[in-house]
Amino acid sequence: MPAFASAIEVNDKNSTYNRMLDKVGFNHLPNKEEKTMNTILHQANTRGHANHGWLDSHHSFSFANYHNPERMHFGVLRVLNDDQVSAGMGFGTHPHDNMEIISIPLEGDLEHKDSMGNLAVIKEGDVQIMSAGTGIMHSEYNRNKEKAVKFLQIWVFPNKKNVEPRYDQISIKNIEKKNEFYQILSPSQEDQGVWLYQDAWFHLGKFDAGKQTRYSINKKGNGVYVFVLDGEVEIEGQQLGKRDGFGIWDIDSFNFKSNSNARVLLLEVPMSL
Repeated sequence: MPAFASAIEVNDKNSTYNRMLDKVGFNHLPNKEEKTMNTILHQANTRGHANHGWLDSHHSFSFANYHNPERMHFGVLRVLNDDQVSAGMGFGTHPHDNMEIISIPLEGDLEHKDSMGNLAVIKEGDVQIMSAGTGIMHSEYNRNKEKAVKFLQIWVFPNKKNVEPRYDQISIKNIEKKNEFYQILSPSQEDQGVWLYQDAWFHLGKFDAGKQTRYSINKKGNGVYVFVLDGEVEIEGQQLGKRDGFGIWDIDSFNFKSNSNARVLLLEVPMSL
């Protein structure tokens, strides 16, 4: 594996921040004219798809060779990749800057190594956060030589640029709650879960069929991107199935119902960059 660099140059067009910012800003932003609820539906089978043999990836938003001008982002949420990495394979050493990168393993073990000296393994029941800041090099590999690893890779634009890079991971098994949403990420170091440089809150929920609850927005002006990991649910009358994505904004809260046993991720983010 190549040696890690201590820093990278971020002031060029190839930086993570600049590449991801390209063409962002014209879709899925607050509607200043309307005060009613706004929504966007991304059904699972409409996502971008790339199968590289060792990597099978579905993209909720434009990424790499998948480009859809109507699906560049949801507010500051820029990337939501549903990845499966073959046994013993992975992403070689590569740079990032000025991006909040969150990984949520769904199955298997993912090994992380970075230029800050971190060497860690994340697995189902963990959440990982990396603030790329001024620049970081890292690699990610499937630690298991016999089975695939499945995980979500999520990128969020930060509200503060050129911070000192940092890495953290936690187990969320001890905070998991049944039949309600529980927080796994927020802007505050004092809150439950990991934290990031953005006014964003992530919640997970595992529900039995027929359960209902209501989610309230943490910060006025934020929207929520609902991503169904398993099962069938209903948000304000919209039926959603496995791996469907549903964005909702210009609201203070919304109703949730599980129509089957379900697991759901809520990503509440600012709608303006």
